[in-house]
Amino acid sequence: MTTTTDTVTGAAAAGTASAPPPPPGALARWGGLMARHMKPVLGVWLMLLIGLGAAAPSVFTSLAGAGWQANGSESVVVRDLAIEHFGGNASSAIQVVIHTDDGTIGDDATTAVIDEATDILAADDRIADIMPPTEGVTVSEDGATGILIAGAAADADDMVRLADDLADELTALGDSAAGIEVFPTGQSMLWSDFNHANHDAMMQAEMMSWPVTLLILVLAFGSLVAAGLPLMLTIAGLVTSAGALVLLNMVTPISVWAMNFALMFALALGIDYALFLVARFRDALRTATTPAEAVSVTYGTAGKAVLLSGVTVLISLSAVLLVPAPAVRTMAVGIMLAVVFVLAASFTLLPAVLGALGNKVNAVSLPFAKKQEHRSPLFARWAAGLRRRPLLAVVVSGAILVLACLPVFGLKVAMPSISVVPEDAPVREGYHLVQEAMGDGAPGMLQVIVDAADADTAAATAADIEGISAVTPAMPATDDSGLVMFQAVPTVDPSDEAMNGILADLRAELPDSALVGGAPAENIDLQTALDDWLPVIIGVILVLGFLLLLIALRAPLTALMGTVVSLLSTGAAFGMARLIFQEGHLSGVLGFEPQGFLDGWGPVFFFAMIFAVAMDYTVFLLATVKEYQEKTGDARLAVTEGMAHSGRIIFAAAAVMVAVFFTFALAEPLPPKEMGIILGVAVLLDALLVRLVLLPALMLLAGRAAWWSPAWLRRILPDISFSH
Repeated sequence: MTTTTDTVTGAAAAGTASAPPPPPGALARWGGLMARHMKPVLGVWLMLLIGLGAAAPSVFTSLAGAGWQANGSESVVVRDLAIEHFGGNASSAIQVVIHTDDGTIGDDATTAVIDEATDILAADDRIADIMPPTEGVTVSEDGATGILIAGAAADADDMVRLADDLADELTALGDSAAGIEVFPTGQSMLWSDFNHANHDAMMQAEMMSWPVTLLILVLAFGSLVAAGLPLMLTIAGLVTSAGALVLLNMVTPISVWAMNFALMFALALGIDYALFLVARFRDALRTATTPAEAVSVTYGTAGKAVLLSGVTVLISLSAVLLVPAPAVRTMAVGIMLAVVFVLAASFTLLPAVLGALGNKVNAVSLPFAKKQEHRSPLFARWAAGLRRRPLLAVVVSGAILVLACLPVFGLKVAMPSISVVPEDAPVREGYHLVQEAMGDGAPGMLQVIVDAADADTAAATAADIEGISAVTPAMPATDDSGLVMFQAVPTVDPSDEAMNGILADLRAELPDSALVGGAPAENIDLQTALDDWLPVIIGVILVLGFLLLLIALRAPLTALMGTVVSLLSTGAAFGMARLIFQEGHLSGVLGFEPQGFLDGWGPVFFFAMIFAVAMDYTVFLLATVKEYQEKTGDARLAVTEGMAHSGRIIFAAAAVMVAVFFTFALAEPLPPKEMGIILGVAVLLDALLVRLVLLPALMLLAGRAAWWSPAWLRRILPDISFSH
């Protein structure tokens, strides 16, 4: 009886008996070079870790806290004009809410508090003009609540840092004995609290994910030494990328969120790449004469897949750089830096360590590991089952994914509301206090800057617009610019969907010289930019992903199938996001208050991230299938062997990613919860339904057509071989 393995071996032998094996490729030679020069490689990495690691601890205090804006938008112009001509009374100004239960704003007790707050703020050169609570403008009708406004003399990032520095000191001015409460609030304070809450939650999630990750790796490898290598790779990538972000921040502001995402992706991808490479190295040790030769074989085969995967991730994320929003762009930069350093470690540090370890990579093995082989009998049987019923597998898995995609058509997005910060955060308490005292729209006043000649007309027009409850007196510029500014108070909460219509009406009906901004306008302008760029980014990612697979595989149909099925898993994840975060299903179990929409940056950013991860698994599977296609020439047998040799790695890598992402679902703040659940669901669906069912079943149905390519295309594409 001839087994499948015998068939592969025999076919390979038949195809190579008459010709000598091809010389090692560039990556194979590179891997062998690193393996033979461990000391210099370790020396370079030690210098990198010391140099960049020295900067890494300051990463969260150094990076920028703002940047959630659409550069060039009308609202950003208004903010800049307010800083330049109106004493810094911009959306980034610090607002201090003073509330008294027993007196009124302006009595001796509240005046003393206001004076103390003024002294604290005036001592900082990031503050411009300080405007005390003013009757009819920033004092409630009952006189119990007032707002002190400290104008911004610095950019939005420095104002968030100022909020970090002064929040506790300002809050401490409250006097419970006198019945006086003090709550610093405003957009800068909101971003400060928002960043701190999310940073703390993400760090806790990271710490929770490490032991779970180690357990999965030990089970996957069966060896403590082998399981430690992915963690080594991840730590090297994390430390160096954190230090690099601090240095880059000295050149251009980098959002603190960049490091949050870099942490998560370095852990996930570092483990993915190490799993694939270490598993292949352990298999290569069985036939290699030296560890260096085993490393060479590993990088001549699996190394190509890892490099292709890394390039695919970088290309997917690079599309996000098109969005004209600093925070969104630099989040992508953070992940890209992490991927670059993880790739660098994968192709230098890891082969050097593998070459030094040799067979010791299997040290401290669990009992079952002695029977473990690179070719998984379990996944071989799974692939054989798919081979018997490929059409049924396509119909069932495809139907499930399409059904999961359907809710995406009703998905709503908006920028985060005040509910994303903890209920006991001073910024949220001050926000609600202002609403109770002055109306729902008071925390989100819209700012109108207009030529003095048009000021009366603009104010009268604004007051008549539906959705505007009041207009404050005009404030002249502090210089001779000829501009005035007034505030238009909406009737609705700043995050209410109706705010979009109110802003549009103001901009349409006010005189041509008028510009409308303010915190709600900045959010709406950013959301508009994200919505406008989303189709472009999706198109760029899909086209570039397809072209990269086409170049690597030289198979148009397989490249198309790999791209389309990745899109299916991405759509399914967003369909689930609508059910959970917009409609609130499972909100009680997951412990969050649904906003009625998904955070606005989610579709752009999560699409790029999910597609990058999905293509990661696509590359691992298709590269292995192509390797056996090259060895055997049998398209269906290649799918079976590709599944047998990559299925366990994909499953283990997905298990690690799901564990990492789902730990973020336990976070209290909503954004990391959204991120964890959406990415976790995406990986789960992708690994179980797409990589292990739908894609291999489609390739089985396609047969030899999966690898067909017209002659003219083969002439212009490089011939990349995945077999050693």
